[in-house]
Amino acid sequence: MMGKVIFSLLLALPLVTLGTSSDKKCVLSGSWRNELGSNMTISAVNAEGGFSGSYLTAVTATNKRILVSPLKGSQNHKSQRKQPTFGFTVSWTFSNSVTVFVGQCFMDDNGEEILKTMWLLRQEVRSPGADWKATRVGTNVFTRIKRQNVDESVRSDGPQ
Repeated sequence: MMGKVIFSLLLALPLVTLGTSSDKKCVLSGSWRNELGSNMTISAVNAEGGFSGSYLTAVTATNKRILVSPLKGSQNHKSQRKQPTFGFTVSWTFSNSVTVFVGQCFMDDNGEEILKTMWLLRQEVRSPGADWKATRVGTNVFTRIKRQNVDESVRSDGPQ
């Protein structure tokens, strides 16, 4: 009898584990970094799903100094979804271009939040004939930037 109970508990364990990890809600607000090293911060999402923030790109096609740029966006049905879709626009402060991102906030297999996005960047061109080279498309995956624990950041051998 005791063996059957233990066996039943062992069979149920993976189901309980799956249930708890999938119950976590992906939260869009916070600080994020993509695979290219670009950083963005998203404010709290308001009741209508709107948000704002800032974006510091690590890559650019211009030779101008990169500056932090504002972003504005919207999340779909904030209170109803565990892995919500969203979109935002970055109006670059250092170039004549705008990028729009669309994506979804996911919980990955390790229970970590990731943002999977696709983007269109539109740069200003001088004429309709140059329109063919004005839009770029790409994808980015963002991972949450975790704050380092103060105790972990203090080293015993003093400042570096």
